[in-house]
Amino acid sequence: MGLEKFICSLMLIIIGVAHTTATSTLDYRGALSKSLVFFEAQRSGKLPHVASLSWRSSSGLNDGSTENVDLTGGYYDAGDNVKFGLPMAFTTTMLSWSVIEFGKKMGSELHNARDAVKWGSDYLLKASCHLPDALYVQVGDPDKDHSCWMRSEDENTPHPVYKVTPSNPGSDVAGETAAALAAASIVFRHSDPHYSKQLINAAVKAFTFADKYRGSYSDSLSSVVCPFYCSYSGYQDELLWAAAWLHKATKNSSYINYAKSLGCNPDSDTFSWDNKFPGASVLLAKEYILQKNQDVSEFRDHAEKFMCSILPNSPSMSVKYTPGGLLYKMTGSNLQYVTTASFLMSVYAKSLRFSKQTFQCGGMAVNPSLLREVAKKQVDYILGVNPKGMSYMVGYSNNFPQRVHHRDSSLPSVNIFSGPVTCDSGFQYYHTSNPNPNVLTGAVVGGPDENDNFADDRDNFAQSEPATYINAPLVGTLAYLAASSQH
Repeated sequence: MGLEKFICSLMLIIIGVAHTTATSTLDYRGALSKSLVFFEAQRSGKLPHVASLSWRSSSGLNDGSTENVDLTGGYYDAGDNVKFGLPMAFTTTMLSWSVIEFGKKMGSELHNARDAVKWGSDYLLKASCHLPDALYVQVGDPDKDHSCWMRSEDENTPHPVYKVTPSNPGSDVAGETAAALAAASIVFRHSDPHYSKQLINAAVKAFTFADKYRGSYSDSLSSVVCPFYCSYSGYQDELLWAAAWLHKATKNSSYINYAKSLGCNPDSDTFSWDNKFPGASVLLAKEYILQKNQDVSEFRDHAEKFMCSILPNSPSMSVKYTPGGLLYKMTGSNLQYVTTASFLMSVYAKSLRFSKQTFQCGGMAVNPSLLREVAKKQVDYILGVNPKGMSYMVGYSNNFPQRVHHRDSSLPSVNIFSGPVTCDSGFQYYHTSNPNPNVLTGAVVGGPDENDNFADDRDNFAQSEPATYINAPLVGTLAYLAASSQH
């Protein structure tokens, strides 16, 4: 072998070893812990005295007062100071599913995961307590909020509340609220039976409201929910999703019959706060796989069609992958689709392994190990095994985004600078190239583009803004990988 070839071969071996080491030493349990800390940073309302993030304080303590209702609590969706009901309910559903599916693998973090669920479900109980007359679905005017850059603790822009009613319906947001409450009821079934019963009763009311008064909240409240969280997929997916969760929570077969009457969109290759078809299919397919319930057999076909649409090398793959191996679906906040897809693959892998089953994507055989490996590669990419060597989870590793598009993280803490940061004065911090003064531990940002490029730029919100619905499904997948990596 010539010297040049020897050196080249040696370098390839070194690179291979380095990549293997980086992959094999990822701390999934540490990432799980950090991912749950992020939900503390997103809390609105009266914060507990003991918190992992000392730079946050209570906020939104008068929310709902304009209508004489208590709407304190809940989560800010992303880097702003608005509480959007649709993504918050989806976040709560996915946190609940993470606990239901992988809670036994969370170890000491199970308590924190339940706390994260309860912060969302407590708020959703308040928002739904006036059903069937009204479901409160948003606090804050997004246009006015987005024209300011200020801490949530200083928020003094009008915080109007918005609701859906029988005459101005919102089957999508009501359906997701029902799903969240039903899923959360399962989380607390044994640890707090009284609370669990409250949740399921509210879930039934929300579902009845969603089904009886059909319509999209994007029509009823278009001026304040669009383009931020328009329900582009319509509301049939939320009705299906809610029915699936109510069946899981109650074992009432009428919800299965309802789900079958709705049908499903088997051509969807995205699972998100907007589109629930793949999630509902996987949830119902599990019942067929594990319990041989023939009533839901059609949903296994839908679930596996979704898997085939996202698996690399599948003859029916309809998504793209970046050169570095990241599933790539859309320009804005792409990692939300990565974390949801990884979660569904993890859930399905677990079910297939337990039942010793496989399936086919055309001529490609798919077994549980393949699904787990694809999910693992996506999570590994997020945590730093990528061409830039950057963790897209803030606070994980030594190389992570420093200029996150997030008001509270980018502004001086109220505990350090007690003077108010006004609507306009906050923009001096927005436009600076300095790193954020407060580390938004555990937040997963929108992520890189289709060529694996990432701008660590506060102004590039499509890449640098985190969101609760990016993190929520990742909680479950991290627990799954943390447990399985120990064997």
